[in-house]
Amino acid sequence: MHHPQLSLPARATRMAALGAVAALSLAACSPAVDVTAAKDAANPACAPMMVALPDAIGDSRLRKTNSQATAAWGDPSLVILRCGVNVPGPTTDRCVTVNGVDWVIKEGDPVWTLTTYGREPATEILMDPDKISSATVLADLAGAAAKVPSVRNCVGQEDLQNLPQSK
Repeated sequence: MHHPQLSLPARATRMAALGAVAALSLAACSPAVDVTAAKDAANPACAPMMVALPDAIGDSRLRKTNSQATAAWGDPSLVILRCGVNVPGPTTDRCVTVNGVDWVIKEGDPVWTLTTYGREPATEILMDPDKISSATVLADLAGAAAKVPSVRNCVGQEDLQNLPQSK
């Protein structure tokens, strides 16, 4: 003989277990990273770069952010990217070229700011070199950053010495 009241507690237990699994899977989702959008974040030239961003930099996975033309990798965030920042002018800060993309490096303590040079709009990366290698970050982001066309290149100290001197 079938007892319906016996199956109700079993079903309730099963539903409670499903509810607990659903709650756990929701808790596992990282919240969006709070990143302030750059002044020129709406510039359409940011879009091709944003869709070309890598799913990971080193071992750090790409996470959702809460503002336009921004990205973050790692939990907690090890790398933050913002497209549409002010284009750097001539500077004495160190400039490096990685896979055809020029970057101006401002070494902070602890956060470094790396900004594309000669590309409009400019892209800024914030990272801590004690937690992730700047070489890894720049190599992994070069393909995406190159989607914003280059209009000029870095000029190094040795290049300046070879320029004709004005009198």
